[in-house]
Amino acid sequence: MWYHKPVINEELLQSLPNLKIVASSGVGIDHLDLNLLSCYGVKLSNTPFVVSTDTADLGMALMLASSRRLVEGHQIAVSPDTEYFPADWLGTEVSGATLGIVGMGTIGYKVAERAKAFEMKILYHNRNRRKEEEESAVGATYCKRIDDLLQQSDFVLLSVTLTPQTHKLIGKRELKLMKPTATLINVSRGLVVDQDALVEALQTNVIKAAALDVTYPEPLPRDHPLLKLKNVIITPHIGSATKKTRRLMMENMMESIQAGLTGLPIPNEV
Repeated sequence: MWYHKPVINEELLQSLPNLKIVASSGVGIDHLDLNLLSCYGVKLSNTPFVVSTDTADLGMALMLASSRRLVEGHQIAVSPDTEYFPADWLGTEVSGATLGIVGMGTIGYKVAERAKAFEMKILYHNRNRRKEEEESAVGATYCKRIDDLLQQSDFVLLSVTLTPQTHKLIGKRELKLMKPTATLINVSRGLVVDQDALVEALQTNVIKAAALDVTYPEPLPRDHPLLKLKNVIITPHIGSATKKTRRLMMENMMESIQAGLTGLPIPNEV
């Protein structure tokens, strides 16, 4: 499967009685019915580890681009109407700021490693607390309650898996807990955020900005209000989109398929 295609439904499974394995690209499996696959005896694999480095890089890139208003700045710099650069063009400091990471899995931890180099104060919220030595290595502080993280962070980065528990994890209440100077960064799945609540929060200055690699749907309708806001940066779900990583993803998928067809243990079986 690539970009969630083909759609794996009961009709397809009935038409493929000899199907042994579905190899899905990327980390997320929210587009798949695991119970349905299990009923048909079909195994599933994904490519969770190969995408983490590039996605962490993109998370930092979105933070920097949003904080320093790079997209707006580029538009001013290349506009045919620009006669001078405004002296009051101000962004927000990243170095020394507080970063709250919601979801400290492989991607979240790699973001923390990068943020440490920017001398950021790092908070994180996760289902399970990391080992003390892992926290110490990046200088991260665990927040058992997500509310504590939201209230203290200058930047909130989402890197959770989409599950029923994380569906619209960030809604109107959570956005109101954030600082009015804070930025929300999402490199996980669009449905982790209540998008209508986010639009309202951005329009009414409940939070300062958002930087999103994911939305719902993808792409957004061309008249969607998120596309009209200057305090939003949106990229087209490119967390893993580098030549090397996409090749490694395909190689991982082929290894899983070969293992599934020969009865060997399947790498990255879900």
